[in-house]
Amino acid sequence: MRWSNLSAPAGGGSLQDRAAPTAPPLPLALPGAAVRTFDTPGFAGMTFYEIQAKSLINRVPGASRVPFEWTINPYRGCSHACAYCLSGDTPILMADGATRRLADLRPGDAVMGTMGAGSTRRYVPTTVLDHWSTSKAAFRVTLADGTRLVSSGDHRFLTDRGWRHVSPAEPHQPALAVGDLMFGVGHFAEPPKESPDYMAGFLCGLIRGDAGRGDVGRGDVGGVPARGDDAWARADGYLDDVPLHEALRWPELPTTGWYRGFLAGAFGSVGRADRLAISFVSADRLYLARVTEALTHLGLPSRTPVRVRGGGTGTVEIDRDLWAALRFRHLTGIDGAPLDASGVGVRAGRQLAVVDIEDLGLTLPLFDISTGTGDFIADGVVSHNCFARHTHSYLDLDTGHDFDSKIVVKVNAGELIRRELAAPRWSGAPVAMGTNVDVYQRAEGRYRLMPEILAALRDHANPFSILTKGTLILRDLELLTQAAEVTRVGLSFSVGFVDEEVWRAVESGTPSPRRRLDAVRRLTDAGFDVGVLMAPILPGLTDTDESIDETVAAIAAAGATSVTPLPLHLRPGAREWYAAWLTRTRPDLAPRYRELYGNGSYAPQAYQREVTARVRIAARRHGLHRAEPGEARAINPVHEREAAEGPQREMAVDPQREVAVDQQLTLL
Repeated sequence: MRWSNLSAPAGGGSLQDRAAPTAPPLPLALPGAAVRTFDTPGFAGMTFYEIQAKSLINRVPGASRVPFEWTINPYRGCSHACAYCLSGDTPILMADGATRRLADLRPGDAVMGTMGAGSTRRYVPTTVLDHWSTSKAAFRVTLADGTRLVSSGDHRFLTDRGWRHVSPAEPHQPALAVGDLMFGVGHFAEPPKESPDYMAGFLCGLIRGDAGRGDVGRGDVGGVPARGDDAWARADGYLDDVPLHEALRWPELPTTGWYRGFLAGAFGSVGRADRLAISFVSADRLYLARVTEALTHLGLPSRTPVRVRGGGTGTVEIDRDLWAALRFRHLTGIDGAPLDASGVGVRAGRQLAVVDIEDLGLTLPLFDISTGTGDFIADGVVSHNCFARHTHSYLDLDTGHDFDSKIVVKVNAGELIRRELAAPRWSGAPVAMGTNVDVYQRAEGRYRLMPEILAALRDHANPFSILTKGTLILRDLELLTQAAEVTRVGLSFSVGFVDEEVWRAVESGTPSPRRRLDAVRRLTDAGFDVGVLMAPILPGLTDTDESIDETVAAIAAAGATSVTPLPLHLRPGAREWYAAWLTRTRPDLAPRYRELYGNGSYAPQAYQREVTARVRIAARRHGLHRAEPGEARAINPVHEREAAEGPQREMAVDPQREVAVDQQLTLL
């Protein structure tokens, strides 16, 4: 993920002026940033990129199913964990059926993505959230239908065996192989060139079609009619180059260019578009025969024209599938044919079999986008978004070398938060913190951004919530208490287990579970209702009855008001990291994980329900249950803290709300 779009231009007294002269080169395009390293042991090997950010309060993307709308993230990881993908010339399928070069896309563009899994995956429109470029070693993937895709080795495509990297850098990552079947619609057709043949065909199709309409009205048949005015405007331009008498003549041997133009003109006069269907309606039997001939020449199956009798009308209709609908649009270059592919199933086919994967031996400029669905359609195949490993913080795992060692810091957070909270357009909506990266990570001890943020939220009486596993939150206990007197404050800690050996193995960079529970106790003693997200529960490591009972007992003893179990969730990125750790340290558990997760991100529902039930039983055994009205401790009883007051609060042992918790923590 690239953060240059968050960085404001440097003004006078730039932070860059104070940067250490020996700072390492900046890997990201961050205008006015200062690059810092510190000699203290706690920050050995870490690099901090200090930026003057443009904004601090960020809206959650509309596609994210989370129980909050706004977030504050004063810290960000860097882009080094991102896998950049494709050549800038790669055509990307837009939501309206057109295509555009990957290099030319911009945030806000509507493209086609997919949702679902396996055989139930379907096409849906989605929005480009970000766009960036880099230089990477390039590979070329060739498919049976002739499609050639140039990408980086770490890019992933959807196949019949799941997501596969073109040429993974790590041996544990699933690799694309010759014979894999990709999902999609197949190679996009090249758009037509406006040659003399194309222009002559266009004029013939438009003028003869208009003459053969007879009494056929625009409203006589279903579907959306072609935009005739636009077609005639094109015709006016073409008549400057093609004499009308030549355009109206049927050629003895029509070229492919003429057929393309003829169909575009015919659609402009008698065409209809209805979701995936393209049809032509005319009273001229010979004209419809020419339409069928042109479609056949271009390889587009069509229904036999209805015979015209007694001056009636006939219809020619292209097969109603996404491949045909797209190919017609791309081959003819038509305008004004709306496409609605929402809900159409995504399929794999032999024509999309991988026949070659070639290392080009070149470093090329490559481009990537992120979208609301996490994917997009690149030259006819489903292509994965390339995100930073955003799930590691909520999995309570080490976040990986790059994400953990290179931190972007919004050093002007205090100034920004006050300006944004005071803006007339700000509604005072609740904001969530700790939903992407921990706001109380170790860097906060040096940069001290949270006190200013909390003071501003307090002064504006703006409700907020914090999810953390950092005991540094206790430094700001007085500010939290002051804020809770005037607004709603939700606090949650993440404690997946209390086993010290497991903690040292998988999250040694965080405070120990016991220290986190001590922080829970101090916060509850101060009057806060603190919920605990018991995550991740690790199959084979911390999901035993003994481990669950010990952890829930410790959580209850700390005074927490709720516990929410969440079995390990392995999204791409986190999945590869965790698999590498597991096979290195506990290879005996690898078969168990293959059985539970397969190629997916979640453990089976049966396993999740079983774990949730055992946590619920333990919670009842140790007296940890939902507080009834009047039981929950509160600093100011005037402000009744309901479950909805913070996204991390009161989701205890409720399997129906696990999805909300999970989505909250996987914010993009």
